[in-house]
Amino acid sequence: MAYSERELLARLIQCEAGGEGDIGMKAVASVVMNRVHYPVGEYARVGQGSIRDIIMQPGQFACASTVENGRYNPQNIYNMNPTEEHFAIADWAIAGNRLPGLGDSLWFYNPFNANCRQTFPSDVGYYIGKYQAHCFYNPTDLYEFT
Repeated sequence: MAYSERELLARLIQCEAGGEGDIGMKAVASVVMNRVHYPVGEYARVGQGSIRDIIMQPGQFACASTVENGRYNPQNIYNMNPTEEHFAIADWAIAGNRLPGLGDSLWFYNPFNANCRQTFPSDVGYYIGKYQAHCFYNPTDLYEFT
């Protein structure tokens, strides 16, 4: 993939939260960068400080995959055309900024309803809040052992 890490992050921001305004997009960017810099657990081993490795880790972001559940996924980073807004949010996150109240959030998902699960993806993450359509989760102490 020839995209720079900056462009890859901008494309993911647009794909995952492009319709959710600045708050929703900054929340998604915060999660990605939290994963990039998290000092222990799976993301520390997989990412090793790389935005590309975090985004392209299999099974993490639906938008990083062209196939979901055996079918073509048209909502993917390769079909995105990020604007200056998406690049500005990517730059904001790369510079070390995070959305207040998000803490060390490492996961988000869209439940497609008003309710968020209390743990995600299992007992290694606990619910901290909902921003726009996505539920966000901080790691528990168990995450260190993933």
